[in-house]
Amino acid sequence: MAKQKPGVYDRVLECAKEEFLSKGFLDASLRTIAQEAGTSTGSIYTRFGDKEGLFRAIVEPVVYEFRAMFREIQESFHQLDGETQQAEMGRYTARHQMDLLDYIYDHFDLFRLLLDGAHGTRFACFLDELVDIEVEYTYRYMEVIGCESVKSGQVTEEFIHIIVTAYFNGMFEVVRHNMDRAAAHRYVKMLNDYHMAGFSTVFDPQP
Repeated sequence: MAKQKPGVYDRVLECAKEEFLSKGFLDASLRTIAQEAGTSTGSIYTRFGDKEGLFRAIVEPVVYEFRAMFREIQESFHQLDGETQQAEMGRYTARHQMDLLDYIYDHFDLFRLLLDGAHGTRFACFLDELVDIEVEYTYRYMEVIGCESVKSGQVTEEFIHIIVTAYFNGMFEVVRHNMDRAAAHRYVKMLNDYHMAGFSTVFDPQP
């Protein structure tokens, strides 16, 4: 078996990231990536299997880590008793939203890739998966606090899905608009305040 040259793996990943960012997954060229990395397409197939395997090697570690971080935030909150959840929900959400935002900005190019360059891969549904997690835990919260709008059937999981989708799409616009970190913090704080005010009408609807 031929020895793999040192450094090629990392060069391929870096060149592939730039190619995917520039053209998206579907239009990216393995031949171009190989040329830029100083290797062959055969070498890429040997290391990564195919183009999606190469894309996966770039984004998957961040996807898993971010999703695990998000679930841990949710689980920690839901270990609190119902009274504490209701009292702390707004502050807890705001604080940890900034933790998530900082993680995004620590891996900014990879989130750009996930949002706008992943079409044609299984990672194209990355945002939808986050929404599903948030819907699950939001509905649980509403049941824990005895939300009358849930008991009455006025608020359903489908409705929660709609408003959570709107929130996450708004949050990730900071990446699509290429905002700097400080501007993103201001934007997401305002977005969070806006949505929390709206959520309060769902948690405690007026007759």
